[in-house]
Amino acid sequence: MSGTTMVVVIVCVVFGIMYEMYKRHLEFKAKTLNHNQTSDQQTEQLKLQVEKLNERVQVLEKIVTDEGYQVQKDISNL
Repeated sequence: MSGTTMVVVIVCVVFGIMYEMYKRHLEFKAKTLNHNQTSDQQTEQLKLQVEKLNERVQVLEKIVTDEGYQVQKDISNL
């Protein structure tokens, strides 16, 4: 095998390896992007749940601090 042929073979092998590495990098990037989008959706759902729970807690705080509730509680204790 001549020196030129050997260089061409080595260059082809190196480019083949680099191409495979690049393909795997793109696949990993796509998986990461998909995972991030799923995580973003879950985060939004959790934010909505937290907002709803905060609203419910505010309503319960209003009920508990209302004077009518306190009077009803005192009557029940008698």
